[in-house]
Amino acid sequence: NEDREQAWRASRETKLETIPNCEACTKPTPEEVRGWAQSFDKLMKSPAGRNVFREFLRTEYSEENMLFWLACEELKNECNKHTIDEKARMIYEDYISILSPKEVSLDSRVREVINRKMQEPSSHTFDDAQLQIYTLMHRDSYPRFLNSAIYKSLLQSVSRSSSES
Repeated sequence: NEDREQAWRASRETKLETIPNCEACTKPTPEEVRGWAQSFDKLMKSPAGRNVFREFLRTEYSEENMLFWLACEELKNECNKHTIDEKARMIYEDYISILSPKEVSLDSRVREVINRKMQEPSSHTFDDAQLQIYTLMHRDSYPRFLNSAIYKSLLQSVSRSSSES
């Protein structure tokens, strides 16, 4: 377990440098930031919300959940068969393989379904897994995010800047 944790940290340090820190987005409005507390869907539909939530997940060592979810979203928008195969294999190696330091937590049923679907990957190969990770983030990480210093300080700063203008 200790070896795996060391490998995980090492890969995280090298690979995170190659991952852009965040999606391109505009600064969220105070209404938008307050809206994130109303629903997890609102948070996940907002590029700025995903960025802030991803920063929070990084503090909890579970950023791979967001990275996996984003990779699946990207795969769903792909039409080219060759590119779908390539991206599906990369997602599998990065997030599904038990050898991956960024492995996401999935139940055995979903893993079996993915292993079968990987024979002929499609843009929807990871739908069940993506839903499972979305649900995990919603139930597990999201309530902690709303109580986190990251969210509270953002809420304060956007409220302050809107009252100043």
